[in-house]
Amino acid sequence: MPRLSYRRALTRALADELARDEAVFLLGEDVQVGASMVTTGLAKRFGVDRVRDTPLSEQAFTSFATGAALAGLRPVIEFQIPSLLFLVFEQIVNHAHKFPLMTGGQCAVPVTYLVPGSGSRTGWAGQHSDHPYSLFAHVGVVTVVPATPADAYGLLVTAIRHDDPVVVFAPAGAMDLRDDVDDLSPVPLGRGRIHRNGCDVTVVAIGHLVHDALAVADELAGQVSVEVFDPRTLYPFDIDGLTESVARTGRLVVVDDGNRSCGMAAEIITSVLERVRLLAPPRRVTRPDGAVLPFAPALDRAVQPGRDQLATAIHLTMKDA
Repeated sequence: MPRLSYRRALTRALADELARDEAVFLLGEDVQVGASMVTTGLAKRFGVDRVRDTPLSEQAFTSFATGAALAGLRPVIEFQIPSLLFLVFEQIVNHAHKFPLMTGGQCAVPVTYLVPGSGSRTGWAGQHSDHPYSLFAHVGVVTVVPATPADAYGLLVTAIRHDDPVVVFAPAGAMDLRDDVDDLSPVPLGRGRIHRNGCDVTVVAIGHLVHDALAVADELAGQVSVEVFDPRTLYPFDIDGLTESVARTGRLVVVDDGNRSCGMAAEIITSVLERVRLLAPPRRVTRPDGAVLPFAPALDRAVQPGRDQLATAIHLTMKDA
């Protein structure tokens, strides 16, 4: 089985889709030189007409991509910094997302918004370390957060082929992960994945936190049997798959690298509580309310959800039963 990094899986997905479909093209700031190390070599292979550097105006090239999609192309935009999505929220949500709905399906807007390195990168501080996936899930834009190289490939391929806008968050904490991958294939939207079976508590982990959850599950193996559920897609969310898991374990902990208030963790917990009677109160491990990540590395890490917090939450939900 070949070893593949998460970052190279994204590159492979882009290359395969550029080769498969001439309607696909890539645009963004410094994509030709591969500043993010995700688009490296693609301009040389596919040409600068299909791998296009853009001016430093996110609103302009995001609107350009919407027009190109309406004209029948399949643009993929790379955003180097997750906070840039705040600049183009209006273009994505009010235009690209709503055009098919407000025309009764008479048009399609197949744009993929790729954010390689979303979340905290050491020392990038407050304006570069957000993880705003809950905003897009809230408004109904298809939102995916792959945790593994295979899912990074499969979900990005599916996003590019999808006829509606899709935001793909590739967490900074996962970019350098490597794994044995024997099958690269599209991954369906709205279908979660159980990475580890357990019978005492279900831990829902988003993105790179899946690997923290698996490490904690290993540490607690002699005390608690932990099932690790990876939603992969935040909208649409695999609530049926999660409900089946929680119905077996009776307990729920969610670890989410977003701010606590109005975050994905709260939505996941509420959705489960509407369907399953739990044996103990659910717990969530998140960034604090209104968190803005500091520049200082120690403070940066202190604001993010970590393994110790997750282990504590698991112990508390077992104790509360």
